[in-house]
Amino acid sequence: MSAITIPNQRAVEKSIKSIFEMLFPTTHSYTDAEIESNRQNLQDQIHEILEGLTDKNEEVTKRFFNNLDNIKKVLLRDADFILESDPAATQQIEVIAIYPGFFAIFCYRLANFLSKLSVPLYPRMVTEYAHRVTGIDIHPGATIGVPFSIDHGTGIVIGETANIGNNVKLYQGVTLGALSVDKSKASIKRHPTIEDNVILYAGCTILGGETVVGRNSIIGGNVWLTESIAPFSVVYHKSEIIVRNQTGYQEPINFII
Repeated sequence: MSAITIPNQRAVEKSIKSIFEMLFPTTHSYTDAEIESNRQNLQDQIHEILEGLTDKNEEVTKRFFNNLDNIKKVLLRDADFILESDPAATQQIEVIAIYPGFFAIFCYRLANFLSKLSVPLYPRMVTEYAHRVTGIDIHPGATIGVPFSIDHGTGIVIGETANIGNNVKLYQGVTLGALSVDKSKASIKRHPTIEDNVILYAGCTILGGETVVGRNSIIGGNVWLTESIAPFSVVYHKSEIIVRNQTGYQEPINFII
C-alpha cells in the first residue's frame, strides 16, 4: 500500500464506543438478534476504517472480532482487580461503567491487539481518544500483563516500550518514560520494566529502558527513579513539612553568595 488514509476521528470514536457497548452492555439488554446485527454493523465500521490503512483489512477485521471474546475475558480480570484494589468500589459493573482507569485499559487492550497486527494509526487514535477523555496516556505498543489496575489515573503516562508485569497497580500522575527523547533511539527499549506485583503510588516517575523495578516492590509518591531496584524493595521520597503560627514568626535570614 503506497499511501494511507487517516481515518475519520468521529468514526474512530464511534467504533470505540460501539465495541465497549457490545462487550459491556451496561445500559441496555440486547436480544440475540440485536447482538448479531450490532456486531455485523460494527464489523462493517471497522472494515471501512481499516480500508485506507492496510491491504489486509478484511483479514485484520476478522482476526480482531474473533479475538474480542478473549479480550473481554482479560478485561473482566482487570475489572475484578480494580474492584479488589479500591475500597471505594462496590461492584464490578461500577468499575466497568464509570471508572476512567478501566476505560483507558479497555482502549489499550484493543489498540495493543491491533498494533500487534501491524495496523498503522488506528491503534494510536484509539489510545489518544482514551487520553483525551480520561487523562491517561498509554501507548498501544506498551506491554502490560494481566490483571492491571489504574486508580484515579489522571496524568499517567506509559511509554511505547514499557513492560509491565502481572498484578501491577498504578495511581495518578505516574510516568513510565524515557531518559531522553532522542529520535535515534526510536528502535530501542527506552522505557522501564515493572515486574509482577508492584505498586506505583501517585506522582512517581520511572525513566529509562534499562531501569527495572523488581517484583513485589512499592514505589512511593513523588519518587524519581532512573536506576533498577531489587525485588521486595520499598522506595520513598522524604520531604520536610513545617507547621508554624502566623503571628510573631520571623523568617530566617539566608545568605546566598
